[in-house]
Amino acid sequence: MANNGENKQTVLSTLPKDLPLDFLRSSTDQFSKERIIGTGAFGTVYRGTMPDGQTIAVKKLAENAPLPRDRAFTNEVQNIMALQHDNIVKLVGYCHEGQKKVVLNNGRYIVADVYESLLCYEYLAKGSLQKNLFEGHSNMAWHTRFKIIKGICNGLLFLHRIPIIHMDLKPENILLDHNMMPKIADFGLSRLFGQEQTRANTQNVVGSYGYIAPEYLYRGEISTQSDIYSLGLLIIETTTGEKNQPKQNEPSAREFIEKVHKNWTDGHITSMYPHLNKNELQEVKVCIQIGLECVNIDRKNRPSIETIVEKLDGRCANDMANLQISTSSRRG
Repeated sequence: MANNGENKQTVLSTLPKDLPLDFLRSSTDQFSKERIIGTGAFGTVYRGTMPDGQTIAVKKLAENAPLPRDRAFTNEVQNIMALQHDNIVKLVGYCHEGQKKVVLNNGRYIVADVYESLLCYEYLAKGSLQKNLFEGHSNMAWHTRFKIIKGICNGLLFLHRIPIIHMDLKPENILLDHNMMPKIADFGLSRLFGQEQTRANTQNVVGSYGYIAPEYLYRGEISTQSDIYSLGLLIIETTTGEKNQPKQNEPSAREFIEKVHKNWTDGHITSMYPHLNKNELQEVKVCIQIGLECVNIDRKNRPSIETIVEKLDGRCANDMANLQISTSSRRG
């Protein structure tokens, strides 16, 4: 058989590489503070430079992460290693390496193997959706917001068909490339379900306050609908430009949802987007409607990701023609 694609990348050749710790130290100037581009519950992200000049993002997992470091590392590597999708951040390398160090243990100094866990991703120049929506003077055009919403939904559709449940969708975990194409990132809490499995229960509830679905928060129930709840808040925030900020020690987004439901009427939408044409205003209304349906307190009444993508693509004619932000979605 003739080989017509000697330079064509195969899936195997694009799979992440096990990289040496010293190599990653060198690429980040020994994990210098000047190289930090983000911090979170799971660790610190540094800007790394490869020998060929390519920039990568290097996440050094924290010891005190919400999940044990080994499990968070395994989650990310196993769950997204072979994922190839425009709206999923690409894992390009990883490192789990032990080095002998002198450490203090019960009052005595001992020599022990200390492991570092690191994950390397494609570098996305525009940073997080959080930064672009809420930090600085953000004046994002509607067509960009709509493109971001559709991209996030397409990425989640891809994940849920595997099925992988992300478990931590929020603006900080959506990264944007130079064309403002969104990519879902940070799979430290993600769950890979068996093909017949649709729900699971856990007593160890972890996630981001204000984005956790109520059935997971209060009963430990996990399903694809857990992600749909978080997605609804993401869609609402991106559409309105308003930040979901739960009060201290208040895990629910109920107050934010009620405020959006009350304020974002047809008249308010027109006043907030005065330069949009009729079709664009309809897009805004559809996004508000979808967002409020997604945050229904009863997971069974939330739309599937397939239905959401269809609505955003304008394939649900009846819904588009009879668009009403119904009071039945006033839940959260």
